[in-house]
This record gives sequence, structure tokens and C-alpha cells, in this order.
Amino acid sequence: MLAVSKRVAIALSGAHWTSLPTSFYGCLHSRQHCNKLHGHANHGSDGQKRGWNRKAGYGTAIAVFGGAVATAWAFSSADFNKLKAEAPVLIDEELKKRFGVRKPGLPEYSLDDVAKHASVDDRVWVCFNNGVYDITDFISHHPGGDKILLGAGGSVEPFWTLYAVHKRADVLELFETYRIGNLREDDVGVSTANMTDPYALEPRRHVALKPASKTPFNGEPPLSLLVEHLITPNELFFVRNHLPVPDVKENEYTLEVSGLGVRELSLSLADIKKFPRHTITAAVQCGGNRRSEMVKVRPVKGLSWGAAAISNATWTGARLSDVLRAAGLDETNTEAKHVQFEGLDLDPTSHPFGASIPLWKAVERIGEVILAYEMNGEPLPRDHGYPVRVIVPGVVGARNVKWLGRIIVSDVESDSHWQQNDYKGFAPNVDWDTVDFSKSPAIQEMPVVSAICDPGDGETVTLVDGKINVKGYAYSGGGRKIVRVDISSDGGASWREVETLESDAAEHPKAWGWTLWKTQVEVPKGTKSLDLVVKAVDSNYNTQPENFENIWNLRGVLSHAYHRISIKLK
Repeated sequence: MLAVSKRVAIALSGAHWTSLPTSFYGCLHSRQHCNKLHGHANHGSDGQKRGWNRKAGYGTAIAVFGGAVATAWAFSSADFNKLKAEAPVLIDEELKKRFGVRKPGLPEYSLDDVAKHASVDDRVWVCFNNGVYDITDFISHHPGGDKILLGAGGSVEPFWTLYAVHKRADVLELFETYRIGNLREDDVGVSTANMTDPYALEPRRHVALKPASKTPFNGEPPLSLLVEHLITPNELFFVRNHLPVPDVKENEYTLEVSGLGVRELSLSLADIKKFPRHTITAAVQCGGNRRSEMVKVRPVKGLSWGAAAISNATWTGARLSDVLRAAGLDETNTEAKHVQFEGLDLDPTSHPFGASIPLWKAVERIGEVILAYEMNGEPLPRDHGYPVRVIVPGVVGARNVKWLGRIIVSDVESDSHWQQNDYKGFAPNVDWDTVDFSKSPAIQEMPVVSAICDPGDGETVTLVDGKINVKGYAYSGGGRKIVRVDISSDGGASWREVETLESDAAEHPKAWGWTLWKTQVEVPKGTKSLDLVVKAVDSNYNTQPENFENIWNLRGVLSHAYHRISIKLK
């Protein structure tokens, strides 16, 4: 049996489900009802409590199941290296023809039989299609086993319908190694009967966005379009969603503020808009931007982002520091060290998507963290966090929590999976057998990065007067300004500075936006191809590493080596 190791996300969010099969052994609850079911969970230091007492009716819900499980499987390094960097994505019908098919000679079990195996003591069983699987040995290697047990004794299909990015051929191939039997024919399909599509009410997206995954939707614009505008149009701004997009109604929205040294506040959108308006220009970049280049060194876990998982916008909202001070925070006399953010989407254990930032970043006016309700002068689009998201300029996108529902002042970081067990960097020798997420700090400020956006890799470019035009972007986190971009047309043997840099007027240490650059490259006569390379330098004279071999990590984050493309000439 293949070894499986290390914790990964289990994700379930507010889906617009109108009916659920009784075989889920579960029920559908609004968050208000969910608070009654789960009570107040300890969160952070002693005395801090968290509970969902918001108004019901967001259009979101949590399904509490004892009969289904969805996991993003993380395997031992030996097994993981067998997976293709970009595994084929198959539709359900094709998957069900290949995986979970009835196998002659295996024992047959009913859903009732599967339901009897809902704990490690009884062996943990799940089912998919016609197959029954014993995943007990997986759980024994998995630090998040307590969460996986919530899905013991039922079908994985409802959860994979919700979090379909993991319903892939390479995952199912390994899933088959846990096969122990066939599901009784009368029970096949019962778990998905009468289940509505959790993605049915997703917002419409621009056709130019190239999906890295469709459910949940994650997409980036073509590189050539990305650098047409210093301020990225809303419809072309890259989209990073972990779960279905909540349908939040403005008149039902409430933002809760609580924690150490503050009095509890419940703020409507209108209340937030009463604070002084503050506008900043800031780029948001996914921690996995350019992961598709790192994967060429060795396989990594994560969406195969190109170089366009970054965009630049103007954001308007209330300063987080103003809101915290209105709640009574005295940053000079507090034990708090962090500010946590929780979104309106929940996983199967009723935990929301969450993140946190250091207190100093939240309260210092120079940090310019805002509770944004406008993007490029318009209300936030649903894909980008309507009605309110936190914008933490200069910091990895994962901390810029969308659909913001709760702010907690705390002496500890968020305990969210995405803060503790994801979006962290590791040395190239660390694999899924040896990784310890507790040993690495959560990514906050992003390193300097750049990319060539036009022409594209592999394109054939027509010379004009012996020259070609080249353009792209550069960015550095932490408010550091891009001061120089260097380009090479001979694979990095020689370099020169590009002529034109375009950015907003902000200076270090509040240069939150990106820089667009462009140049002309002279081409010697008779040249048939060029290897173009770019690197950027920020206001602290940080520059990019030369290659990905030196910065490879198992999650494919912080992928910021020199950007290289090859083009043909005519």
C-alpha cells in the first residue's frame, strides 16, 4: 500500500444547495443555526471565543456531514513524484468509466455497511462510484485525521462535486490503492441524488481569463493583455478562489470585531463607510504565481499558474487601524501580536477560510491595510470579495481575505489551514515525507519578481528596423519600489537596463503597486532566435535568484527566479 503523509486542505463552503440526500446523515444549516450546533470554539488565547452569531440569510450554508469526505491528497515523495505535473482533467463520465468501476471477485457492501465504519477503531471506509475504500492507513499518516473522520462512513462524491479541483485522474489512481470492495448496485448514485450544483450561482467571468481550475474557479488573463494597463480592469484581474463564491446580500452583511484589548463591534457596510475613506494602489499576487515554471524542475503540489496570477488595482475603504482604534485598541498597551481575518466561507468542520497578519502591520498607518469596498472606483465584484475584503498591501494574496466576516485581535496567529499548513516556503531537500509546516513561518511580504509578457514564450516575432519590442511587469512586496529592470537577449550572458518604467507615484516604503516596463531589443543580422531573460531590482537592492533549482519547494510558492522565454524571429 502506498504511504500517504502530511496535512492538506479539506474544503467546504457556503453552497447554494436546496436539497441533500438523506444518505448524507446530515443537515443543512445557516450560520446562525450553525452557532447553536457548534457553540463557541476556543480561538487563540484563553478567554477568547469565536462563534457565528451573524444574521442568517447570506445565501450561504454549511452542510454538516457524517457521510462524505473531500481531501486534497498529499502523498509520500516517492508517490508524489509519480504524478504528472499537469494531470489530465476529465469530466465525471470519463472518470467513472476508469475509476471506481465494479471489479469482479471483490466483496459487496451496502451504504449501511460503509456507515458502520466511521472511526479508526472500526476502520474508516468511504465509497466512490461502484467502489468501497478503507482509508484508515491514510488517516494514520495524516495530522488532520480528526477532520477527515467527519467524512467517514459515506461517499466522497458530494464533496468532490464541491471541491472538484481534486477530482483528478492522478488522485483517483492512488485512491484505487485503498479499494476493498464493490458498493451494492442499489446504493450506487444514492449519495448524489437530488444534489444541486454548489457552483450554480457563480458570477460570470471574462472569456479571456484562462482557468487554472474551473470549480472552484481560478483564472489568469493572457500575459499580453495583463500589461496593457497599469491599473488592471476589474474583469481582467486574476481570480483566486478556494471555494464557491458566496452570494452575500448587502442588507444582511455584518462584520464582527473582537479579541484582546477591544470591545466587540458589529459593523454593517454602511457603518464601515462612515470611517474616513482611504485609497491605495496595490498589486495582489498569488503565492503560487509562476508555479508552472518551478514544476519543470520537479513536480509540486498546487494549481499550475502561469506568470499572470498577479494584478494591480486601486482600492478604497476604511483603514483597519481606524476600525481597531474605534473598538478601543491601544497598540502601545496590549498583549496582542496578530490580527486574524475570517471569511464567510466554511469548511466541513465549520472553520472559515482564515489568515492573519502581524499587529504592527495592521495598526501602523504606514502599513495602509484597508477594509476595501471599492475596486477601481466600483463596488467590489463578487469574485473579488463583495461586499468587503481586507487589502494587506505588499503581502501575499492569501492574507487578503475576501468576503470578510470577522476580525480578531489575538496573541497568536490564525489557526487556519491556509495560515498554518500552506503558503509557506521550504528548502529544496524537504519533501512530503519530511515536511514540518510548524517549522516555517507563514509567507507575508512577497519577494521581488518580474516577467516578460509580450512577446510570449515560443512566439515568432517580426523584426522592425532590426528591433523587437519587449514589455512586462515587475513587483516587490513590503512597499519596496522597483528601481531597475535588467534584460538579456543572449540567455543571461550579458545584461542591460530597460529604458522605460511606469508605476504610480508612491515611493518606498509605501510602493504597493507594480511597475510596468518596456524596451526595444536590437537583433544582430541573421539571428533566427533569441533567449530573453529578465530580472528586477527593488529599492532595497534585492534582486531575483538566477534559477528555480535553488528555490524549488514542494508547494511551488515564491516562484520568482529570472523569467526566461525563447522566441523565433522573421
